[in-house]
Amino acid sequence: MIKNIIPITALILCLFAFSNDNARQVILTSKAPAPIGPYSQAIRSKSGVLYVSGQIALRPDGSLDTSSIEKECTQVLNNIKAILEAGGKNLRDVSKTTIYLTDLKNFSKVNDVYASFFLSEPPARETIEVKALPKGASVEISLIAD
Repeated sequence: MIKNIIPITALILCLFAFSNDNARQVILTSKAPAPIGPYSQAIRSKSGVLYVSGQIALRPDGSLDTSSIEKECTQVLNNIKAILEAGGKNLRDVSKTTIYLTDLKNFSKVNDVYASFFLSEPPARETIEVKALPKGASVEISLIAD
């Protein structure tokens, strides 16, 4: 009988080590647009770091307002706030952002909107000009929060 206890104990320890509490977690909220491809809004890693996929200015209903770069950037950051909240984080937890712009001439306008969301101790970031973004968007932002 003692011989059987050791394998059962090992099995229980293995199951505990690989339980859902220790696995990465998909974050999904209806307060941000559903993914438009094979990706998740965000993933929380096993260590608790939240990786938020690039967000464009889609509203939760799927519509896109490209009437101004300021409106686009505001919608992107509102989407990000909703995803962060669903993942148990907020803007103060953001360590790194990447901004993609289709025209670097919009850099200062995007900076102004961005600064209104990250009021103090903003995260590290880079801004990259790209030829095009999904759905004709002008700005996309992805980030890491821990």
